[in-house]
Amino acid sequence: IVGNYYSSKARHEKAVQYFQRALKLDRTYLSAWTLLGHEYIEMKNTAAAIEAYRRAVDISDREYRAWYGLGQTYEIMNMLLHALFYFRKAAALHPHDARMWCAIGGCLLGLDRRLDAEKSYERAVSLGDGEGIATRKLAELYREDGDEEKAAKCFLRHLELRYQSQLPGSFSGARADSSPEAFETVISNVRVDEPEAEALLYLAYYYRDNMEYDQAILCATRLEDYPGPEKEQGKGLLRDIRSRMDQKAGERNQGRTSASNQSTPVLGLRSRRDLSMGSNSSVNEDCSFEFSP
Repeated sequence: IVGNYYSSKARHEKAVQYFQRALKLDRTYLSAWTLLGHEYIEMKNTAAAIEAYRRAVDISDREYRAWYGLGQTYEIMNMLLHALFYFRKAAALHPHDARMWCAIGGCLLGLDRRLDAEKSYERAVSLGDGEGIATRKLAELYREDGDEEKAAKCFLRHLELRYQSQLPGSFSGARADSSPEAFETVISNVRVDEPEAEALLYLAYYYRDNMEYDQAILCATRLEDYPGPEKEQGKGLLRDIRSRMDQKAGERNQGRTSASNQSTPVLGLRSRRDLSMGSNSSVNEDCSFEFSP
């Protein structure tokens, strides 16, 4: 408990000291070995971290946190095949944890196994992905593939997850893509950091291109207070959207004017022969009609 306290305060050397004291009392204390490995990771001592995690899995090969820790350690060392092996061990023991599948997806992406990475991230999204890591990665992959609709859905889901993480307790509101009210709530209130700014900018362009101007304006407006380069892009986008809206309104008004000019009723066209023969004359069906210009 004391070790966890110092860990939460980011005093990792003190935390290590107390986990080691616990292990002096009980060398088979599984959690102490795993937590010790976590602290060594924070201290960038990968050799000591690997030793601690291996002690944990020697005691119990079902300690998924230690397998996951080994995966993280080898990923830091850029040994992705080793990392993938250990992440898969962790996922097999704890398959309903989105973090495991995010980690697998990251390794697969690093190994240029793009399709497998997408499947792993999709699995993570289906399991919740509370941190929004998988949704953002998937959005970037779909954007690179040119699948704008899927990319937009993932960016919107990412914003929704980030908004939910800001709220105290559980969030049971409607999905942001299910109603205009939920969409406005998420976009207007999500905290905007770099990942969220990227998502808002993409969505603003997406909605503009699909002529959903209200949604585009809402997304672009949120960038006005963001200090990054997305701020200026958002301002330019707002000008463009308003210009398009004005142009569309002008075309609509012109269409109404044209329709009004053409609304005079036409009683029918009569040939010159009809006019010369009078209203009681009968006309042979084979006669040709000559229309006035």
